[in-house]
Amino acid sequence: MTGTTSTGGRRAATAGAALLAALTLTAAACGPDGPAAPATPPAALPKAAPSSLGDLSGWKLEDWARYVADSGFTNQVAPGYWTTARAEAARARPTPEYSLTAPSPGTVQRDAPPAAVQARPQPHPYGPDSALVGKLLMTTPQGDAVCSGTVVSDPLNPGRSNLVYTAAHCLHDGRGGGWVKNLVFVPAFNRDGRGARGKPYGDQQAAPYGRWTAVRALVSPTWLQEGGVGAHDQYDYGIVRVRGESASGRSLEETVGGSVPVWFNAPREQITSAAAFGYPVERPFDGMELQRCDSTAAPGRLSFDPARPPMYVIGCTMTGGAGGGGWFITKDGKPNLVSVSSIGNRDPAGYLAGPSLQDQARQAFDYFTKNVK
Repeated sequence: MTGTTSTGGRRAATAGAALLAALTLTAAACGPDGPAAPATPPAALPKAAPSSLGDLSGWKLEDWARYVADSGFTNQVAPGYWTTARAEAARARPTPEYSLTAPSPGTVQRDAPPAAVQARPQPHPYGPDSALVGKLLMTTPQGDAVCSGTVVSDPLNPGRSNLVYTAAHCLHDGRGGGWVKNLVFVPAFNRDGRGARGKPYGDQQAAPYGRWTAVRALVSPTWLQEGGVGAHDQYDYGIVRVRGESASGRSLEETVGGSVPVWFNAPREQITSAAAFGYPVERPFDGMELQRCDSTAAPGRLSFDPARPPMYVIGCTMTGGAGGGGWFITKDGKPNLVSVSSIGNRDPAGYLAGPSLQDQARQAFDYFTKNVK
């Protein structure tokens, strides 16, 4: 997420020195738990790729297949790796911070900073919508880290989805970096509120619906190919397919009691408000509570490249760890996911920005759901 987004920072913060600094929403990573994994070179784009990474309309099935194969996601989690103590110690996965009030490079377009919105914890036990949000736990070369994610609907498996939507930076470092390791999803972490930092609590409190291991993942081709800070944040999205630790045979959606559809190409004029969810772990938060920010107006715009879909911006005080958390809007009386937390800044009032999920995101999701099992 933004400074809100996750933990472990490996992104190069090169563009605009005073403008982009280590995001307050993210914190310094813990010390490595072991030797750093070698960086994975970025996947080669298919030969048929268009000159603009923002426009993949020319990609065919085989182009997406090659991209997914070359990106090389692998994941293996040792039994018992994610103890409650280890998960509690994980830090936010940092991303750069962008100031909405500082002078901007000529290519940056932005609306006025949004009104401040204080994050508020969700009441226990979590309701049906809140239970769809959870923690993503991972290991980076800098240490164990945490992001947030959301259970989303699988059009090909209605009622039986095993899909989690999150931010790309929660899964991969971008150009020159590699995938995170030991990636698991913990839906509705601390649903009943019985877990408290500094006090012993068991798996039933920490993981009421169990832990779900990532088996496949995909991030935006733009994210994987570009380095630095800025325009690729406008494509900061990722998808994960998970598998439960138990042998019940029940899907993630069946286990948590629902999922939320992703609304791709949502008309901006129809988004008059948004609710952002996440598990911030950096001060003043401690990662034990699911937090929520409700925008007080239609989300604003932030764009580092005007040729790409502008990001949504809302006021919010959530910090690192909330990155990748879903943004919900109401459509036809039901919640839909329209974005995920990507970048942010708590100075002076605090904001979150998330990508607008347009054609590239839709194409990636369609390919992933149909072909990546």
